[in-house]
Amino acid sequence: MTHAPVPVPVPAVSAPGRALRSPIGLSYAVTALLGVVVLVDLLIVAASPNMRSFLSGVTSGTADFDEDAANRADYAMAGSSGLYVAAVVAAGTLFIVWFHRVRQNAEVFAPGTQRRTPGWAIGAWFIPIANMWIPRGIAADVLRASRPDPYGGGVEGRGLLNAWWGAWVCSLVFDRYASRTYDRAEDAEAIHDAAALVLAGAGIDIFAAVLAVLFVRRITSMQHAKALAGRTAPSA
Repeated sequence: MTHAPVPVPVPAVSAPGRALRSPIGLSYAVTALLGVVVLVDLLIVAASPNMRSFLSGVTSGTADFDEDAANRADYAMAGSSGLYVAAVVAAGTLFIVWFHRVRQNAEVFAPGTQRRTPGWAIGAWFIPIANMWIPRGIAADVLRASRPDPYGGGVEGRGLLNAWWGAWVCSLVFDRYASRTYDRAEDAEAIHDAAALVLAGAGIDIFAAVLAVLFVRRITSMQHAKALAGRTAPSA
């Protein structure tokens, strides 16, 4: 695992209208909020089997319907889902701020490697369907610019980028499917089956969040090291 860099002043770059800004502080905050997302996912992991266990007894006829137990199971599912939405919004917002910061730095390191302007590092996330691949392309460009030799053929970090992006897309699609299935479930058996989907979605989401943390740390560490080495594009 890549260790987080020790915060030290990042030298400014004397290029007109451009200057490096350290992403380290933002990376710590993003990592912390992604950790909160994982913790909330674990609450969902606990709530889903509890709901399934309660409904198994009801549907099989081995247990009488207990309204208090039903309410507790329902509150656990609803509460953890609400916390998840709040955690994802907070983590996602700060991630986009960090993403824009490292994209701006990439413009300083190797502007010729960037296919889209820095504004796309924010706007691309809000374009339906296109947000499934445009941010990944921006991330690949940032990764390239953050390497010691951005114009070489290095592959450092590409595997992690692909793994994180694939896991994130899978999590996004599966979570929506699981949530809609659970919300539309009306009878005990349907809710029981939908809770299994919610449980699986939480597992995929945890995996994606962990990979996101590793990716944030990797890009931050690469940019930090490159800034300290003074490897930046010539002044225009």
